[in-house]
This record gives sequence, structure tokens and C-alpha cells, in this order.
Amino acid sequence: MDSAREDPDAPASQGPGDAFDASTDAAVVVSGDGVVVGWTRGAEALLGHPAAEMVGHRADHLLAMPRDPVRAAGVAERCRSGMGWSGLVPVRHRDGRRIEVDLRVSASFRIGEGECFLLSARQHRRQWTVGPTFLDGFLTRSPVGMAVLDLQLRYVWMNDTLEHLGGVPREHRLGRRLTELLPGMQAETIEGLMRKVLATGEPVIDYEYLGWSWADPHRRHAYSTSFFPLLGVDNSYTGVCYMVLDVTERWNARQLLSLVNEAGTTIGRSLDVMRTAQELADFAVPRFADFVIVDLLESVLSTEGHGAWLSDAGPAPAKPTMRRAGLSSVREGCPEAVARVGDRADFLPPPHDVHLLTNGEPVLIQVLDPTDDLWIAEEPARAESIRRYGLHSLISVPMRARNTALGLTTFVRSVNPISFQPDDVLLAREVVARAALCVDNARRYTREHTAAVTLQRSLLPHALTGGTALEVASSYLPADPSGGVGGDWFDVIQLSGARVGLVVGDVVGHGITAAATMGRLRTAVQTLADMEMPPDELLAHLDDLVLRLSEERTHERESDRSTTASFLGATCLYAVYDPVTRRCAMARAGHPPPVVVTPDGQFSFPELPAGPPLGLGGMAFETHEIELAENSLIGLYTDGLVEGGHYDMEVGMTRLGELLARSDPDLESLCSAAVRQLVPVPQPDDIALLLARTHTLGDDHVVSWEVPVDPAAVSDMRARATRVVEGWGLGELVMTTELIVSELVTNAIRYAEPPIRLRLLRDSRLTCEVADASSTAPRLRHARSMDEGGRGLFLVAQLTHRWGARHTPDGKVIWAEQEIP
Repeated sequence: MDSAREDPDAPASQGPGDAFDASTDAAVVVSGDGVVVGWTRGAEALLGHPAAEMVGHRADHLLAMPRDPVRAAGVAERCRSGMGWSGLVPVRHRDGRRIEVDLRVSASFRIGEGECFLLSARQHRRQWTVGPTFLDGFLTRSPVGMAVLDLQLRYVWMNDTLEHLGGVPREHRLGRRLTELLPGMQAETIEGLMRKVLATGEPVIDYEYLGWSWADPHRRHAYSTSFFPLLGVDNSYTGVCYMVLDVTERWNARQLLSLVNEAGTTIGRSLDVMRTAQELADFAVPRFADFVIVDLLESVLSTEGHGAWLSDAGPAPAKPTMRRAGLSSVREGCPEAVARVGDRADFLPPPHDVHLLTNGEPVLIQVLDPTDDLWIAEEPARAESIRRYGLHSLISVPMRARNTALGLTTFVRSVNPISFQPDDVLLAREVVARAALCVDNARRYTREHTAAVTLQRSLLPHALTGGTALEVASSYLPADPSGGVGGDWFDVIQLSGARVGLVVGDVVGHGITAAATMGRLRTAVQTLADMEMPPDELLAHLDDLVLRLSEERTHERESDRSTTASFLGATCLYAVYDPVTRRCAMARAGHPPPVVVTPDGQFSFPELPAGPPLGLGGMAFETHEIELAENSLIGLYTDGLVEGGHYDMEVGMTRLGELLARSDPDLESLCSAAVRQLVPVPQPDDIALLLARTHTLGDDHVVSWEVPVDPAAVSDMRARATRVVEGWGLGELVMTTELIVSELVTNAIRYAEPPIRLRLLRDSRLTCEVADASSTAPRLRHARSMDEGGRGLFLVAQLTHRWGARHTPDGKVIWAEQEIP
């Protein structure tokens, strides 16, 4: 279809304002034979025909042009192929007016059995033309600075906006070059860009630079310029046109965002309060200021108490107690500073209001006057520093985070001659806000880490002793502070019969929870060991405890609607060494095996069953026994000691064995040296090493007798025990020993099963043991005044240091210990 000119008398379009907005286009559905099937309100608004007049009638009478069956058939065939068609078509309004519309015909589709086309149209708009007078007024008064330069880059035309931006009158510009007028505005670079445009014909769009203007010489401005060549009638270049926009606000906003983002990556790289404060000072110099001080409240640097002021905590004290935490200057050594890092600092800018820290706004002093009475009266030393080093502008920003006052950061300019402006306060506020969050995070982490370490160290043993059976030494290395304290623990437990229990364990996780759980497990092991349980049974009971603790955590988290995993796990190794038999019984729950070093320097790792970690439940633990020669060395450790970043556990275990195989009579030195060489730098996990060198109780310290099942044998056993105790030089314990032997042997003869055996041991204490084949243990009774019996064990308990019973594979042992004077 041929396009036709629009009728000049046609009314203004009622269609949408956007050329791409089709929401109000006229839409019509026409069948393949030209009958209107659908008619929209948009079509009625465009052509004036209501739907009742059009639906069911042919649409060809709407065309305001002669029919062209050939072209119509071609359009229909194109639409049947799925491509669609568009063009400019004249149509007739209901009132007889001729209207030119942009017509679009869709690809054909079917409604039922019939073929249909969707036609959409909007009124064609005439092109707008302007006269020279209008165009001249537009260019002259445009908010964009414009200029035309000849081939020698001399000004030949400029608008009023450019004259205002540069501050140079029009009559001074015309006929002269930019380098002659504004040498401080990167004129050489700009002229180089214009020469490039004339040489290549390629425009330069949105070139930004910083400069100044005669209209505002005290403020730095940012400009965006674009250049393009001008063509003559013969397509030759006749000059160059450039346009200028003042984009200072956009530039400042971008610089602000860039600096704030950079501050986010530069400040707070560690969880150390003092280091974070120093990072803030270093970041701002010289990017933003020439001298920066960061003062933090003394309570922020403390690990005790609340640590900071709350802004709603009531009236603040007359003068806050602060300490200098960060200091940086463009001058080496920060000579401007009155206080050094770590010193007490009480600086507050005029009017020296303490409420600035809790709820005040940043203070901007564009011009510092050292002769001001406020400075001289309140800050005489600083007034002298201001005068000496030419400090001329200041911004002080209170540091607050999470409704907590932390301190004050002050930015000062001296070398930079430009004073701080109100816009700079926004940047200072944003940077300090970022740093305040980092300081508060570091403060909270330091306090939590200190509490966890304190808790953990209070739960670990402060002094270890293996009695006469073992010489022990230990080394504990806390985790790197970034990883938090762990749940590693170790212990040495004195058992009956001169035996000693050795235990080492590791709780899964880090932090206060892991430390608290470690304390509960250590206490449980001590309790279970006092009950004389063998290693496998002790670990089974400990496994039940961990399961109960896990259930408690699960219920707590369910009540808090938390989705965090509630599994609580731990590993443990428990060993019992008997210096009489030189046998060591041990069992482990998912823990690395111990290392054993023989007196001749050979090391090995006993192949005892691994056992499941504590907290899984449902699986048994096994006890394994080994015999240790006298002066053997046994080492119990946690996995952090043998797991390195560049080697696996087996390599670490081998290195540990080699280090311990070195002959060193000082066990403490050997223990410390092994840890230091295996772990030279802080690790993300706690490390514990427990070493024990074995000793043996010889025949001169142990005596035993078989006891006949005859009440008459009690006096004989009592006499034998008396002679032995006197022979050991313990005459003060003879009477008590006679009573203990008499009571324990009598009970065994009366109530137990043979064989019965009496044994005396002398190490750090004097121990009396009576073993029998019965599994029934006696219990302590409190006899009434009229009872004739029941006071024997009560007397034994009163006269001895401690007493108890332990089960053996063949029965039980009743024992009682006395302190040796």
C-alpha cells in the first residue's frame, strides 16, 4: 500500500505519547474474506464507528484509497507465511475525515474453522519542524554548555550556559583557544581530544575531568564533555562542536560511594579493636585528611563489664575516659598529636559537649582559630599544635554502632589548602559508621573469645600428678583467635591401687558452647573413673551422656525455631596404668591412638579398636591391654597436633613419634619442644599433648597374702600387715591398718566367696586391698545406738583418706587408703 500525506486539518492524536506504547492502539480482528469479527474500543475511538456497526460487516469501505486486489492478496499471502506486515494506510473516519494510520497486520491464525487476521493501528504523527529563531533561542538558553571551534580550535560561537560555567566573558573567548583562556582545566588534554575528533571523525562522548572555574574559584568542579566534528556542504570538516555539563554532584556521589566501598574492604580486616582503629586512621590519610585521630572509650578496650556507653543508659559523666587507639598523619611521626597511641585522650571539639558521643551529630569546623577562647581554655596544648602545624579545618564524628557509643574520630586538614565542606561530612560519617561496626564486632568478639578462653582454662587441670606410678607433663595450645576456642581437654586421675587414669578428648565445634561441653565431659569422666569403671564401660556411659546433651540441645533449638544442626559429638581416649603389673588398659571413641616410646627409643602406635565417636550411640567400645616396660613413654594427643595443612594425619603421627623418641630426661621440655616443632604457627584448632613416663612398684612396695576362709585367719593377717607396715617405717599407721585389715578380711570371710587375697601397697599413700570372687560390693551403713553391728565400714571410712570397691573380671576388690605422714 502506498503511503499518503496526513491531512493538515486532522486533529491532534489521541493516542499514547510513547511511540513504543501500544496499550491504546486500535485493534480489529478480520476474517480471511474481509468481514469484521472483533472491534475494540480503541478502534471506535480512532475511527468513530461503534462495534455494533462493524462486527459482521466488511471492512474494505474504511479505506480512503482505491482498492488494489493484487497488493491485498500479496499482503494476505505474506501473513499466511507467518511474517506479518506493516505500513502507512489512509482510512476514513465516520465523520468523513481522512486519517493516515500506521497499520500492522499479524500472521494469520484460526478461530474455529475460519482464517483470521489481527489488525492494529495508531494515527500517524506529522514531523515537527522549527524555525531558525526558535532553534537559536534553544541553543543559547540550553542547560548544556555548547561551543563551536574552527579548525585551529579557536572559539567562533558559544552559548550563555558555557559562559556562566567557565566564568570567562564571551568577548574574551571568541577568537581565542582554550589553552590561552583556562590553562588550569586540562586544556592541553581537551584540545588533544578535539584534534583526534577532527583527524578521525569519531566523536568523544562523556569525557570527565576535574577543574576549576572563574565563576567559583574556591571549589573544585567536575565536568563532562562531548566532542563531535562539524561537516560542510562538501562533507569536509569545518570545525568541532563540544558540549559541557557540570557533574560535580554526580562526581562527588561516585567518589563517596567508591571511598565508602574501599573503606569496607580496607577497615576491619581483623577482629582486633586497636588494629581496626588504626586501619581507619591509615585509610583516611591522605585520601581525605592530613591528620586523623581515633579515640575510643576506655570501656570499649576493656574485656570486663559492659564495655561501652549505651545512648539510653542515663546521664553521661562530665568527661568521658578515652584512650588513643589510632593515629595517622602525612607528616612522619605524627608531630601534630598531643597524645600517642595507648595514652589517655580527652579531646572533644568545641563546644566540648560530652553528649556528642552519645547522641550528637558530627562537628564541622571549616576554619580553625587557635586564638579562640574555647580552644585556649579547654585545649591549650592542641591550640598550640593548631598554630604550629597550620591545622585549618576539622571534622569530628562520634563513633556509634548498635545504639552503643564507642568513641570519636577526628579528621584534620593542614597540607591540603581546601577546607572541609558540608559534603565532606557525609563521607566522614559513612566511613566512620563502617569502621564503628567493625570496632563493635571486634569488641564483642574479643569479649566472647576472652570469656571462652577463661572458661576453658578454668575447666582444664591446673596441676597434674601421676603419683609414684607416672611422671606426667602436658602442653595445651589454644586455637587461633579467628577460629575460636575449641573443646580439647586432658586429665590425669588418681585411682585406687596406685593406678592412674589418663584421658584426652576433643569436643566438636568452637566457642563457649564447646568449652562448656568439654567441662561437663571432663567432670563426668572424673566421676565415672572414681566409680572404678573399666575403659570400655566408662566410654559407654560417656556416650550416653553425650546423647542426652544432644537431645537437650535439640529441644532448645526447636523451642527457638532454629534450623541449626543440633548434633553434639566428641572423641575420647581413656587409659588406666597399673604400676604393679605394668599393664595399661585403654579404649578409644573415635580418637587417634596413643604413641608409645620404649626405653630404647622405638616408637609405635598400639592397634586398639577405634570405636565410634561419642554421641552416635548403639555401638560398643572395646578395651585393649598392653604391657609397658619401666621408663616407657606414652603420649595422648588431640588431632590438631598431627593434622597439618600440608600433610596428612599419618605423617603427623610419625613426626610426633620421632620427636618423642629423642632421649630427654626433662619431660616438660620434651613436651613443649614437640608441640613447638609440630605446630610452629597458630592453628584453627586447639592442641593438647599429655605425656606420661611409667614407673613400677617393685616387691619392696607391694606385699600380698592368700587368706584362708577361716575366721581364725583374721588375727594372722592382722599380724602380718602390722609387721610389714612397721618394716616400711610407718609405725604411726599400725593401729589404723590393724583395724582396716580386721574389718575388710572379716567381711570377706563372712560374706564373700574364695579365693580371698590381702594386699598392701606403699606409694604416695598406704593402700590396703582385699580381693574376693564375689561381685556383691558392701555398702556403708549408719548403725543406730542399739545395733550390735554395722559400724565396721563406717569406722573404716572415718579413719582413712578414702575407700571404695572396684570390680574385676574375677570378682571385686575392696580398698582403703591412708595418708602417709
